[in-house]
Amino acid sequence: MSSASIHPTAIVDSGAKLGAGVQIGPFCHIGPDVVLGDGVELASHVVVAGATTIGSQTKVFPHTTLGMPPQNVRHKGGRTTLTIGSNCLIRECVTMNTGTDTSRGATTIGDGGMFMAYSHIAHDCIVGNNVTFANSATLAGHCEVGDNVIIGGLTAVHQFVRIGHHAFVGGCSAIVGDVIPYGMAEGNKARLRGFNIIGMKRSGFARADLAVMRQAYRVIFDRQHPLTENLERAAAEFGGSSAVIDMIEFMRSRGKRYFTVPPRGEALLDDDEEEQG
Repeated sequence: MSSASIHPTAIVDSGAKLGAGVQIGPFCHIGPDVVLGDGVELASHVVVAGATTIGSQTKVFPHTTLGMPPQNVRHKGGRTTLTIGSNCLIRECVTMNTGTDTSRGATTIGDGGMFMAYSHIAHDCIVGNNVTFANSATLAGHCEVGDNVIIGGLTAVHQFVRIGHHAFVGGCSAIVGDVIPYGMAEGNKARLRGFNIIGMKRSGFARADLAVMRQAYRVIFDRQHPLTENLERAAAEFGGSSAVIDMIEFMRSRGKRYFTVPPRGEALLDDDEEEQG
């Protein structure tokens, strides 16, 4: 704690562990079970409670509350955890809760995430690396969010929903079913609109790769046949594409929610300006 910079109005409880170069601003409160990694910065009026660990170089803006008990009536008050990765940017009034002692007992956030103002991550969620939550994007309990996901502002995600890696969720959406990897979903209730083309291009997908993904998408969501049959067909026809297999494996490992699917009779609506031009 000797190398940490702590404002005179901040309260750091005995037992808290502070890494080198930690900066704690005015009127912050750090609980006794908190661990702050090297270079963590808390601006002002930040509360870090519970058994919360924040990775190195993460920056937290005013009026954020991290590690408070879960908003779950089944929680009995046992020790549960919140772990936040390195190099995250957590903006004003964000809330992240610990897990519940009747479930996995841990809420886990990866590295490099950006959580804009008023976003919320509930108990027992698993959030991957390099995600972006826009203003007031909210996860209910037990959700799983893969790497490189973007969730638009004012979007609510139902409990136990899984959002696959590289997916994009539009603003003001209600996500009540699992979203496939690379998928693009929006609406209330949300429907699948194709793929996150911009994100896929940023990840190095060629146009030929996108074309294969679209063909597989049409097979998988063919309403003329059962989903299990469609997945087998897609695996047989497009098994050479690792991205297609990734999507199929996600759907085979069903969670507790149904899938977000395309609207009936509607073509893909993802935007690929190069192909349209």
